[in-house]
Amino acid sequence: MSQTAQTPPTMRTVLSHIAVPLIMGAVMAFAYLGGFHHPSPNHLRIDVVGSGPVATATTQKLQTAFGDAADLTLVSSESDATASIEHRDIAGAFVLSPTKPALLVSTGASDTQAVTVERMFQPVAAGAGLPLDIRDVVPVDPDADPSGQSLFFYLVALTVGGYGTAIAIGVAAASKPMRTRIGLGVGAAAVNTLLATGIATLVFHALPSHQWQIGLLAFVYCLAVMAFGIALHSLIGRFTTLAMVTLFVGLNFTTSGGVFPPALQPGFFAALHHIWIGASLNEAGRNLTYFPDLGIGTDVLKIVGWVVVGGLLLTLAALRERSAHRAGAVTTALGEAEMVDEETEEELVG
Repeated sequence: MSQTAQTPPTMRTVLSHIAVPLIMGAVMAFAYLGGFHHPSPNHLRIDVVGSGPVATATTQKLQTAFGDAADLTLVSSESDATASIEHRDIAGAFVLSPTKPALLVSTGASDTQAVTVERMFQPVAAGAGLPLDIRDVVPVDPDADPSGQSLFFYLVALTVGGYGTAIAIGVAAASKPMRTRIGLGVGAAAVNTLLATGIATLVFHALPSHQWQIGLLAFVYCLAVMAFGIALHSLIGRFTTLAMVTLFVGLNFTTSGGVFPPALQPGFFAALHHIWIGASLNEAGRNLTYFPDLGIGTDVLKIVGWVVVGGLLLTLAALRERSAHRAGAVTTALGEAEMVDEETEEELVG
């Protein structure tokens, strides 16, 4: 056994290893508590359906009562408000009536958002002593997706399998050429996608429709996760787990819109929702499932953009490894040259 192997690690080394999971815990506390612990409406776009001076006054009164929680717009047609919900332009619509007001919501867009809108307008109808007729314009699938969060759980499964495998490839295949690691990553992304999608569809029937399209998007998503994990392990070593958990768990899950939509979250998480990869997969899957008339092009481009960034990181890692390999080869050559010179000098002296 070598002297190096027998040398115990210094306390500084031990503490540096302990610090990483502690920081991970702090990151998760910040992300999950910051993103989930206090959901509250923030500028929810809601239509008020009605016409005339009374409707205008009622809308202004409600806007004053809700403040920044909602942005109310008075429209004259219930069909226009319904179309806006079906296009995900608004969170709901309150239809004025002297006998039975109605509230239009969409659990397909977000169950928690629909519940929030109901809680906002239930007291309004109750205060007038009227029953509130709640209509779900785009409902979730009651069998496959009763909570409206199946896509989020699918995202979690893809992510955990993806980043764990990426780190494993980075560690176990560290001595292999980068092209070999990339090949392993592509294969692992395909297997991870097949496993998660197969379990979601065949075992739990959790994806109501468009399984092939969602699965294809999931594969591209997994490619991005693999690229980041393999590249970061080469670039930052043992801090890879911290980086991957931060990027693809802490920030990814909280900004995905799977639990709470951005309009119910603090501004930081709401802003990330518009650029983060998990949100793109979740929203694309939600549109395919419940809003098939809406496009997913923007979300697809965002996912592909993350793949491109991952590819750039892989390129940087490969160049760095090549440079290090060349430097090592030069050092070895210089050492061998010095040994030759010493042997030559001994021969001359002899």
